[in-house]
Amino acid sequence: MISRKSQLRAFLAAFALSALYLSASQGAIALPEHNVPGGVAIASDQGRVDAGKELNLTVLLKLHNAAEFDKVVEDLYDPASSTYHQWLTPSDIERYAPTASEFETVKSELIKQGFTVVSADPSRISIRVHGTAATAEKAFQTELHNFSYNGRIFQAHVRDAQLTGTAGALVDSVSGLERHASQPQLSYVLNPKTGKPLFHKELNTKNSLSGFASSLTDTPLTAPAPYTFTDSGSALPVGKYDGTQYLADGLTGGFTPAQLEAHYGLTSLIGKGYNGAGETIALVEAYGYPTAEADANTAAKLFGLPALTSKNFSVIYPEGKPVNPNAGILSGWDGEIALDIQSAHAIAPGANIVVVASAGQDNEDQIASLQYVITNKVAHTVSSSWENDAEILAGPLEEEAFNSVLKLGAAAGISFQFSSGDGGDQGLGTPVGAVSIPSNSPYATAVGGTTVLNNPYGTGQIVTGWGNNNVYLYDFEVQDPLEGYFFGGAGGGQSQYYAKPSWQKALPGSWRQVPDVSALADPYTGFAVVVTESGKQYGNVIGGTSLASPIFTATWAIADQFNGKPLGDAAPAVSRLKSGEITDVVPPPASVSKSNLTGSLKDSHGTTTFTAKTLYTDAENLDASSGNLSLYSQTGFLSTIWPNILGPDSLDYAVSFGTDSSLTVTEGWDNVTGWGEPNGLPFLQGVTGKTTGAPLKKE
Repeated sequence: MISRKSQLRAFLAAFALSALYLSASQGAIALPEHNVPGGVAIASDQGRVDAGKELNLTVLLKLHNAAEFDKVVEDLYDPASSTYHQWLTPSDIERYAPTASEFETVKSELIKQGFTVVSADPSRISIRVHGTAATAEKAFQTELHNFSYNGRIFQAHVRDAQLTGTAGALVDSVSGLERHASQPQLSYVLNPKTGKPLFHKELNTKNSLSGFASSLTDTPLTAPAPYTFTDSGSALPVGKYDGTQYLADGLTGGFTPAQLEAHYGLTSLIGKGYNGAGETIALVEAYGYPTAEADANTAAKLFGLPALTSKNFSVIYPEGKPVNPNAGILSGWDGEIALDIQSAHAIAPGANIVVVASAGQDNEDQIASLQYVITNKVAHTVSSSWENDAEILAGPLEEEAFNSVLKLGAAAGISFQFSSGDGGDQGLGTPVGAVSIPSNSPYATAVGGTTVLNNPYGTGQIVTGWGNNNVYLYDFEVQDPLEGYFFGGAGGGQSQYYAKPSWQKALPGSWRQVPDVSALADPYTGFAVVVTESGKQYGNVIGGTSLASPIFTATWAIADQFNGKPLGDAAPAVSRLKSGEITDVVPPPASVSKSNLTGSLKDSHGTTTFTAKTLYTDAENLDASSGNLSLYSQTGFLSTIWPNILGPDSLDYAVSFGTDSSLTVTEGWDNVTGWGEPNGLPFLQGVTGKTTGAPLKKE
């Protein structure tokens, strides 16, 4: 395990290298002279990429009057502007596009270097080409190497890249020289013994279907009570605990669609017809998987939702179908895709859903899909439940390639949502935090995560930021009590690449802050999903910011419907909301957190006592100068015992809620939940400025 201090030092080293090319502006006006990715300085070089490796590149050309274009886009989101929400048409964007001659110069140079043209943007802003690694190295005067960092492999150029000839001066950015695999941001509660998802049940009969549904509970916490754990037939160990218990009755912690709709204040609105009807939600994925529609319809039937048919559901393959139809299953994208479809359908059951599935999963493939959504006007609200990689590994070519495409989407009135990540601060501490690409773009809406729990001390729900720390209180096979670790939490922090956009002027610092908004993400309070595995359907409970992104995206589709026309990028509108128009996520009340888990454990090593404050420490990263490193910074949080996870006398476990590494939840904006969660009608009224919704369209 790499310590937080070590990761922070590595980040600062990478930042020092990249300081030559970091830009304080939102949009690039030239290909940066120094564009080697920062990851080259902190990762392990695995050698040169095979010369014959085939790859696609997307080359983006410079706009004319780029600063003016940036101002035009900014005015689209300024309520005081005369052009507010007057989205640009292709002909409007044409005024800033490269000339036909400029486009032909770049295209001809790429062909001359040995590339073949895959596709060309009708607006002449980008061109996609195919070639080999050797072709790319020669054309862009660099070398491509593979690198390893924290178990992840990525490709990067080791010398500054520049297209040869006069065409080089016309290029703004390039996607594909630097390649990072997009990673789904989904999270499961794991079986402590096997490491596999624990809330996982085969659905092979009618009874098992109903049994899975009836096992779900959105009230997993009991009232505080003393609890004693003993090993049958032995005097030791003896564990004595006091506090709430998680799933003491053996149920499965997870939300159904109806419960999720109720939590977000949408039940009445959906009943009146504000259910996303007439809107389209695009889900940007990798590969697709064959039984996605069948799985979604099993879930729809189980939970009383409308069926998905050819009238309201489709899958698009912008690059063509993957060579292996099971690529999505083999790479683990099936769970991601199922989660996205089923959660979006749960929140906006009247909306059309389009899965936009790339043939691969790296940044260049996903940029091509995002561009396809814009060019073909697929949808006005888009969810991408993935992150490409941490900002510390990226370079300006990847940053600007994503940003340029997302800016065009914002200009066209499209809201692109991205998960903020599931790794908390990734060991970087604050204020840097775990900002990833492309949720760090000022033209994206970054969605963080929350935990939604019942109040074990009364009625109603408690919402806090998603962050879990786990502790094995005693395991018969591992004689090491109180071994704690950070399980997962919403990503957030501040970019070191993008300046703070105008709509974040009230926030601290000078850089783009992440996230903007949040929704349910904690897998311990996750969402029920159906996924086919090896020919059989299984019920699962899944969380992660992969859940939060489609929840918010579907809510934004309802907001578009309520408004009667597209609202565009959500982040600027959310930042202007007033008190009551969004649920500000704050730490649990003191009356709740003061009764957190306490206890003692007596075994052959002696007796260990603990409180919730001292329980979660990082024994693996012991620092001699400061003692055990705390796994969290939040002062107010919930801690509960999960007894006998795998059956009687098996395992005691402690779980915390709201402890997200160094990231903390505060009143107002914070780096775990952004401005907070949407809250039904007040949220719709706040972002639209309307007290009543647009007239419903007749079917």
